[in-house]
Amino acid sequence: MEAKIKAISYYLPQKVMTNEDLVKIFPEWSVDKIANKVGISQRHIAGPDELSSDLAIKAAEKLFKEHDIKPSAIDFIMLCTQSPDYFLPTSACIIQDKLGIPIHSGAIDFNLGCSGFVYGLAMAKGLLYAGVAKNVLLLTAETYSKFIHPDDKSNLTIFGDAAAAVLISSEGYATIGEFDLGTDGKGAEMLMVKTGGLRHKTTDAKSTTDEYGNVISEDHLFMNGGEIFNFTFDRVPPLVANVLQKNTLTQDEIDLFIFHQANKYMLNHLRKIIKIPEDKFYYFMDKVGNTVSSTLPIALYEALHERKIKAGSKVLITGFGVGYSWGGTILQF
Repeated sequence: MEAKIKAISYYLPQKVMTNEDLVKIFPEWSVDKIANKVGISQRHIAGPDELSSDLAIKAAEKLFKEHDIKPSAIDFIMLCTQSPDYFLPTSACIIQDKLGIPIHSGAIDFNLGCSGFVYGLAMAKGLLYAGVAKNVLLLTAETYSKFIHPDDKSNLTIFGDAAAAVLISSEGYATIGEFDLGTDGKGAEMLMVKTGGLRHKTTDAKSTTDEYGNVISEDHLFMNGGEIFNFTFDRVPPLVANVLQKNTLTQDEIDLFIFHQANKYMLNHLRKIIKIPEDKFYYFMDKVGNTVSSTLPIALYEALHERKIKAGSKVLITGFGVGYSWGGTILQF
């Protein structure tokens, strides 16, 4: 038995924030400076009443329509999100009802960020191998924009909202290979929304401004860019090596590398360190930004449509970030 990706679709909110919009807010920046540094020209932003479950539902509806899939075929829903509708109930339960997926289906949320899609594939593969499910609907959905301080120009330039829907089954066009996963919780505070959970339930109106003019508040998303940068260079190169070893492949045998689309500056440095040829390294963030757990399925969807991925292609995917957490695998098309 094999676990395979059978279909991918994604959804972007209608509202768009362009670099021109950001320059109006932060006139000290230029459109070219933003685009050249992070490789992003626009990002989609969820509406005030548009939550992660809403995005996930729209992504799933697109999946059903684009690939002629019936909701009745789904027997397990997994939602990866760090911006759920509620502490409880599980957003996946709400999604099950609204999509009309059978009540004999399992439904869970899991809280993970930029490595979440890879972890989701690993868990879906386990469900199939264990005989628990036959058709797993893996959803990734984030509305990080709701966590970002309106005067935090750094994070505003990077993150966009989105959702993706992926069907994992024993039949499909991409076989899911062996995984390498890792965690280092010592980096938890490097990417965090500190208040709102039970450890720091009360909000804190205090804020500070860093040396780059970004407003930092414990009520909003904090990212220590320098430490995140160092983490990726420490962990991603050995992650790639481990994935290749576990799948008994060499780097030259990989047809395309798709990394979590954090920002182009970081990815370019990683590509050079790992010595990946530019024509084998895929980027898709210019029009969507860093969409957290949805960057990989969105990039896979677009690479397939651009025919960067063909029958027989071996694609190495990696996710890495908040937690710290990282993971990778091979997709054989």
